[in-house]
Amino acid sequence: MGRLLFLLLIGIGSVSTASIFIKLCDAPSLIIAAYRMIFASLLLTPFVAFQKRGQGMGTIRLKGCLLSGLFLGLHFALWIGSFKYTSVASSVVLAATNPIFVGIGGWLFLKEKLNLNLILGFLFTLLGSGFVSLGDTAMSQEALLGDGLALLGAVSYSGYLLMGRRIRKGQDLLSYIFPVYCTAGILLVLFSLLFQKPFGGYSSSTYLFMFLIALIPQLIGHTTFNWALKYLPASVVAITSLGEPIGSAILAYFILDEGLTLWKTIGGVLILAGIVIALRRAAQEKVSTKGLEEG
Repeated sequence: MGRLLFLLLIGIGSVSTASIFIKLCDAPSLIIAAYRMIFASLLLTPFVAFQKRGQGMGTIRLKGCLLSGLFLGLHFALWIGSFKYTSVASSVVLAATNPIFVGIGGWLFLKEKLNLNLILGFLFTLLGSGFVSLGDTAMSQEALLGDGLALLGAVSYSGYLLMGRRIRKGQDLLSYIFPVYCTAGILLVLFSLLFQKPFGGYSSSTYLFMFLIALIPQLIGHTTFNWALKYLPASVVAITSLGEPIGSAILAYFILDEGLTLWKTIGGVLILAGIVIALRRAAQEKVSTKGLEEG
């Protein structure tokens, strides 16, 4: 359990950098999202090429990977798009409502139980998310549009996690994430072409930040959560990912000069408490930790 928690903390820290890099990019949101998945897929290609032939993937699993990739692509298109209209704190916090949808979906479709620890984790993290966003409530039409995009991004991210939990139980990590990331990349490229967003003409720093988005929050952060889906319920992984608002708020304070208020500090403490409570569920139920050596 110690190794699992350590890797999840690395995942949280990694995904927390995404919103900062996105804010620093001088490019349309769809282009940022598309390059994120293009670079991530390209970086994975050599590992896939040299992967030992082993477990095959049936048609049903392949369709599941494609569906998961579509959910992921929609998530990035919506969530990254929200940064144009609202603050880092609001966008990240609203996107972090995904445990509600994941918990309901896991209960309905994956037969995962909603026990007391998980329910308390939901309540703590949602309350913490509310505190983080308190004071950042400019009710302009643009802010409301950004909030709506972030919320829809949470719904699509929930579908991505639920599909991942279902497939990862019987599929190795690399064979799962590669088709998922490629599918998301293809979808985002098509969206960019549809809305006539140019793929060239940006500054070298923007390309660098898009590469870093692919490397750190995607390949390290998202892949860590996908790894954990083999051993933890999707609802627990979703709650764990709520550590992102804390990291993002701290980084935004130091890098983007966005205020770190008392409310955000209180919210961060509550979110951490919710994560710990939810993870205790996994320890108490002795969630499958055998085979943690699997990559």
